Amino acid sequence: MLGLLSGCATSVDSSKTAAVQAQDSYYAAAQATLQRIAAQRPNTGRAKNVILFVGDGMGVSTVTAARMFEGQMRGVDGESNVLAYEAFPYLALSKTYAHDAQVADSAPTAVAMTTGVKTSNDLIGLDQRGKLEDCETSKTTHVTTLWQMAEQAGLATGVITTARLTHATPSATYAHSASRDWESDADMPPEALSQGCPDIARQLIESNYGDGFELAWGGGRERFLPAETADPEDPSKTGKRKDGRDLTKEWLERFGDGGAYIWNAEQFKALDPAKAKHVLGLFNQSHMQYETDRAKDSAGEPSLAEMTTAAIDMLSSDADGYLLMVEGGRVDHASHESNAYRTLTDAVALNEAVKAAVAKVSTDDTLIIVTADHSHTLTISGYPKRGNPLLGLARGVDGELLMGDDGKPYTTIGFANGPGGLKEGARADLTDVDTTDPDFIQQSLVPLASETHGGEDLGIYAIGPWAHLFQGTVEQNYIFHVMDHASKIGARAAAATAAAPKTN
Repeated sequence: MLGLLSGCATSVDSSKTAAVQAQDSYYAAAQATLQRIAAQRPNTGRAKNVILFVGDGMGVSTVTAARMFEGQMRGVDGESNVLAYEAFPYLALSKTYAHDAQVADSAPTAVAMTTGVKTSNDLIGLDQRGKLEDCETSKTTHVTTLWQMAEQAGLATGVITTARLTHATPSATYAHSASRDWESDADMPPEALSQGCPDIARQLIESNYGDGFELAWGGGRERFLPAETADPEDPSKTGKRKDGRDLTKEWLERFGDGGAYIWNAEQFKALDPAKAKHVLGLFNQSHMQYETDRAKDSAGEPSLAEMTTAAIDMLSSDADGYLLMVEGGRVDHASHESNAYRTLTDAVALNEAVKAAVAKVSTDDTLIIVTADHSHTLTISGYPKRGNPLLGLARGVDGELLMGDDGKPYTTIGFANGPGGLKEGARADLTDVDTTDPDFIQQSLVPLASETHGGEDLGIYAIGPWAHLFQGTVEQNYIFHVMDHASKIGARAAAATAAAPKTN
């Protein structure tokens, strides 16, 4: 057989083949990538600043879809497009399972990144020994977050989100709770209140680490205002608190002349980063608007990129450095609704925030990490032609609609489960439906009122000091350890605590 094959072989001039390939655009692009990566050198200096971007629910398929969508929005080739953080030099994969679950919610995944340990679903700031809705165990199992350590070390700290500030991901920077749902006292059972467990909103205001967060911006006014107080943007709505406490006033009382509370776009624009010392920003009664709806907000809301830029300006005044979390919280919410348009526009908004940060800082001394807490069941499927509108009906390379075995067309983007699932046993005919409409709900296989999270690994994209430590497939709580190693925050906090005067 070997002789037969040898006899049939055609002589090939490898030098000519290589010369032909070298003219190929894909070949040339790959060679450029090779040279760029080969020239990379690790930065082992100390990270003065650390910025952690979290695209809530932004799994690998969502990143891929956002890349194509963002490119198509700009009128360029979406498939070969590159998001800002995809140009970062270092990448790893994150395993997101919780201590008690194959597929995690946002609480344990955020805790993993902010504290360095894995915990169970629905727990905030507690280790694996914590028990859901058990106030007493929360007193003995809480773990210190990197943000709290940073405060002890004298750094400036901040958290930004488009969700409620008391939601799972942002609260994991400052709170310890036996339930992620204990956002205000009105959300807590009587026994937990009687046992002295504070709600999550109170913990932000009352934090006794350092001098408190320099900034906390997002939604969620209702958790900070008493039930007797009308919302400033919509007087037909009120706060949720039953204890009568107005935590926005308590923030101002705590920080005095250095404190500020803002709740609309005008106040945000008037903010002077040089003078602001501790700023609480609550831009909606509940979650902030989706990016595509933001312009319709009656009081106006800053974009995630605008908040990121202002936060860096404000935090940079601290000579010791800063630690900042920026969450695109509503990427997750739109996916729960199986609404790919809003999922992707909010993912693009997070990318804009990353671009804004890269433009503001020096990655010589600032470590930037972009990742997610968990995935969703968003799928990219079929055999659509290159350049096919990502949210449109799938068309093959011949331009014809691709059909399912039921004789009906389908979209490239779908969800494995969710509100678009089959309810009557037959899939809707999308032939005359505008699937690019912002309100279109993608079809899915399993009908659920709310689409679920996905359990696959996530990307971790990094640039700056010690970013090269992100390699291979790692546990999600490893992210904390890289941030701490790069910044030495934990050691600096321990030294500051040891040097502090002892009180009786």
